[in-house]
Amino acid sequence: MPAAAVPLRRMPAPDRKQQLLETALDVFSKKGFEGATTKEIAAAAGITEAIIFRHFPSKQALYTAVLDYKLQSHAASGWLAEVKSAMESNDDEGLLRSMALGILEMYRKDTRFERMILFAALEGHELALAHFRQHAVPFFQSMGRYVRRRQAAGALRKIKPECILMAIFALVHQYGQDTQMFGFSRFGSDREVVEAFVSILMDGIRPARLRKVQSKK
Repeated sequence: MPAAAVPLRRMPAPDRKQQLLETALDVFSKKGFEGATTKEIAAAAGITEAIIFRHFPSKQALYTAVLDYKLQSHAASGWLAEVKSAMESNDDEGLLRSMALGILEMYRKDTRFERMILFAALEGHELALAHFRQHAVPFFQSMGRYVRRRQAAGALRKIKPECILMAIFALVHQYGQDTQMFGFSRFGSDREVVEAFVSILMDGIRPARLRKVQSKK
């Protein structure tokens, strides 16, 4: 006789949605949007496809919900509050440090979102990339306004703010990818590495007169 089907465990709707987001994130991060199927996501969650479509009308809707889920969790993390505090107190080093540590913390806790975004770029999934930029660009613009304000005050060199910001983002993201995704060894603790990055950047973006003062301390 065939084995009896195992009944699906009923879950409250919010818990089921959370489960689906986590499961979909895991699958999308391994196979991208094109490679993943709702059937595969359902199997990984131990449910039927029909249950997915009760919560999300399409694979694209599920994918977008996963993006929002992770972007909102990043926004709720404490590092953004530290970044804002550094900006309000004109703490240039503190700002770079908080940004770098926050980015590395995201890599250490969970690389799935970073993998998902990389897949979106490789697949040319413009809807996903546009959605990501919609959240990232306002933060980048806020940082740019801060840099311009500090440049006007004479605290930072007259370098394009976008270049200054890209320098710290590029350093930390590359280090996070190398050590968390590509298997390279760490250079030391994350705090030690971040302090080195901040020192390098501050030497590059401080005006010459301020670099001389700092070197005498």
